[in-house]
Amino acid sequence: MAMIEGLTHLGLGKLDDGRTLLPRVLPGEEVSVDQDGTVRIITPSVDRVAAPCRHFKTCGGCAMQHANDVFVASWKQEIVRKAVTAQGLTAEFREIQTSPPQSRRRAKFAGQRTKKGVMLGFYAKGSDTIIAVPDCQLITVGLHDARPALEALIMIAASRKSHVSFTVTETAVGPDVSVETEKELTSQLRMELAVFAQKHGLSRLVWQDEVIVTMQPPAQDFGGVSAVPPAGAFLQATKHGEAALRDAVSEITAGANRIVDLFAGSGTFALPLSKGAEIHAVEGEADMIAALDRGWRDGKNLKRVTSETRDLFRRPLEPDELRKFDAAVIDPPRAGAEAQIATLAVSAIKKVAMVSCNPVTFARDAKTLVAAGFTLNWLQVVDQFRWSPHVEVVGSFTRK
Repeated sequence: MAMIEGLTHLGLGKLDDGRTLLPRVLPGEEVSVDQDGTVRIITPSVDRVAAPCRHFKTCGGCAMQHANDVFVASWKQEIVRKAVTAQGLTAEFREIQTSPPQSRRRAKFAGQRTKKGVMLGFYAKGSDTIIAVPDCQLITVGLHDARPALEALIMIAASRKSHVSFTVTETAVGPDVSVETEKELTSQLRMELAVFAQKHGLSRLVWQDEVIVTMQPPAQDFGGVSAVPPAGAFLQATKHGEAALRDAVSEITAGANRIVDLFAGSGTFALPLSKGAEIHAVEGEADMIAALDRGWRDGKNLKRVTSETRDLFRRPLEPDELRKFDAAVIDPPRAGAEAQIATLAVSAIKKVAMVSCNPVTFARDAKTLVAAGFTLNWLQVVDQFRWSPHVEVVGSFTRK
């Protein structure tokens, strides 16, 4: 027997030998490991629960369904706390915001044709084997309802030798579906797909980055302002998580008259913030900036929003460009935004709302701001990737 000493940030249990990492275990549990690698729980933790999804062990998409919600919330808060502490920082932690089950509005499915018909599901962890997940507890009812259409689409898009992938986003006017396949798009197939989209109530159908048909614009509601993101463009995983992030950002920037939104995407923060302040939105992807601009132009009672396509990794906004803004919102990719944070640090901006999906790069960039005179007031952890190791955080930074 051996004891589980703790968990890594990926949810793997650390055995007391200091080397072995095991999945689906919890701190304090006594376990035995068979020669074939099978883990047997001898003494379970009081935090252990029955997994709510019957696909938990085979699917591999969730890492923490064997732990109760209180444990997972504490563990995720601690992941952020350790990252911040490692940079010598401290801050107040607000209560974590966790998205409910069946709230994930976008998923990437895999499909293949079989002797008996089709298989639709997710890839098993570290494998190209597709696992059917008809009872997935993560995705919305709308995505579940799209399964018959996707299964029918497998027959069109996949061969017996090749898989097909679907990125599906729930919208109010039907599923927004992007197809990745090796099958060549012919004129005849293009017409068949247009008919298929109409028959199955798809809002938009995209084939290898080419929009085949838009039956109705697949708009997303960003805090009361609608925009149509490009197919497959970044979107917060759940409406709940997006609202939690938006509320935190709105609180941090309250009172600002002019706000710069860096890595603005399709307008997650810029559009709702424009109800009360002028916004300058900067994003590296031109099609996302175009979607944001259209959303603003179609909106009602919004203040001025200007936008700019710019690679903020290579060309961050400089201090002289930032001097006209009262506050900044920055939501970079996982790598963080060292170059842009460096110019924010020496700018005249007094308020920064920093959003991150990587606690390590968040803490690194936060240290730069604090060293330049900012105070890290509080942190809001948001868990919209329920039962996974992923975690997001918003930080409130101000200086006199």
